[in-house]
Order: sequence, then structure tokens, then C-alpha cells
Amino acid sequence: MKRLLDCSSSDFKNISKKELLEAIAASEGRVLVSEVIGNAMPLYFNISNAELASAFGTDIILLNMFDVYNPIFNGISKVDNNNIIKEIKRLTGRVIGINLEPVDSEIESIGDMCEISKGRLATRKTAVKAYEMGANIIVLTGNPGSGVSNKAIISSLKNINEELGDKVILCAGKMHSSGSLKESGESIITKKDIKEFVGAGADIILMPAPGTVPGITVKYIKDLISYAHSLGILALTALGTSQEGADCETIKRIALMCKMAGTDIHHIGDAGYTGIAVPENIMYYSIAIRGKRHTYIRMARSINR
Repeated sequence: MKRLLDCSSSDFKNISKKELLEAIAASEGRVLVSEVIGNAMPLYFNISNAELASAFGTDIILLNMFDVYNPIFNGISKVDNNNIIKEIKRLTGRVIGINLEPVDSEIESIGDMCEISKGRLATRKTAVKAYEMGANIIVLTGNPGSGVSNKAIISSLKNINEELGDKVILCAGKMHSSGSLKESGESIITKKDIKEFVGAGADIILMPAPGTVPGITVKYIKDLISYAHSLGILALTALGTSQEGADCETIKRIALMCKMAGTDIHHIGDAGYTGIAVPENIMYYSIAIRGKRHTYIRMARSINR
């Protein structure tokens, strides 16, 4: 299988779970995921945020706050609800992931909490629906104030893995506390959590990028990534604390810290503007981890290839 950073749209059309994982691993820390919110108004009214993120060099589009039972993606021409993800794929030529949230009703919370709609919860049924709609990757994580816990992630992972384990990539972890008082700072994720995520069926472990959460250093994340790799699992470092709207020097510094920590996949969040990172920051991040050559090729490569 080609490295993902060398793949064209045609390579993604019928790519299997195994092939996609191999393509990511072969790229040696040069894969970029951009998170976007479809029910937010697009940055520019006549193009979707997914298309804009793709134009600035992202490899994988991650849909956040996407309700599989009431799918909305502004900027996408009217299509049948069940075909929205497939239409995003057609327009962008990218691999598509979706966030689902394993909410813990017994969590000891911090800050204001928000209610999550049924179609965003991480259940067996929503995961199957997301897969049927065309998602290649299901990410079990939480938005701010969602009340997601690592315990709930493990439970959801087990259920979803039983149904879809051989069909779709499962990624698990949190990029911030998600409203959990006891799972903040260094307690967001530990080696024990990683071991339990892997045992429940995770293919990729998600963790905060160094410098994005208090106490999360390069050394701390490097140790966790090394441990995940020792278990044969890939790692994703997430920039999900609105720093996607910071200056370009901050973006580049975070990108290189993630690279030093050994991550396989880099994630940039959706809160630079509402629903998408500052587009230039997607490009700056990409250039920092793989140079202008691969960035410009990804930006320029026709979706008809």
C-alpha cells in the first residue's frame, strides 16, 4: 500500500481498514486530520468547510457534532440525508472520519455541561449508521462539557468493535477533559487507559498534543506514544483547545512537538473560526510536519486522479 501522503482520491475509493492503517503508518508522522463542523455556517457561504480544509492541505476530514439521524452539512448541495458523507467524499476526495461521544451519566463534572443528541452518542447503532453512510474512521471522544469518560469510551469501544471491528478504524481518547473533573491534565490519559482501550478494540489512541492542555509535555506524550506503539497501535495527537486559531508560530511549534513525541497522525481542531481551523494554520501545520513539497501536492492534486 502507498504512503497516505502519496495517495490520490482514487486510492481511497475502496480502501480497506487494513490498507488505510498501513498507509498511515508508512507516512511516518506526516498525516494531517482537520476537524470541521457541518452544522455551523461555512466560513464562505458558497463552499463547505470540508472543501476549504481540503484545499489547504488536510489528508483526512473529521466530522464533529455530526448527528447521524439528523445530518446537516452547510455548504453541501442538497442531497439525500443518507448520502451526505458520500457527497463530502466525492467533493473532497478525502478519507472521512466522524466523532461519536461516549457520555457517562455518572461522571463527576466540571463546568457547564451540554446535552448530546441521540445521533451523536457512541452507540452500536450510531456507529453502524455512520459506517453505512461512508465513514472510514470512527473517533470515540468528547466535546467540551459533554461528560465523556474513559470508562464510557471503553464500554462503547467494546460494543462497536463487536459489530464493526473488521470494517472501520476505531480511534479512542480525549483531547481535553470533556467535562470530567477527575480526567483533566495528565489524568486525561494514562498507560492504563491505553491498555484498556487497546483491549476493547482501539486501532488508534487519541491524546492531547503537547502544549495544548496544562501539564501535557512532550515527554509525557512521548512516553504514552511509545507505549501505544509497543502494543502495535497507532497514535493521534489532537490540537483541540482552540489554539487552531493561534498565530502561525504557535501552530508550527505544536506541530514539531507532536513530531518529536512520535505521533503517527496530527489533528487540528475546528475552533479557529466557528467550525474550522484558521485555513492558513492547516497549511502551516502541514508544512511544518512534511514541507512544502507534500503540502502543495496535497493542495493541488486533482480529485479526478
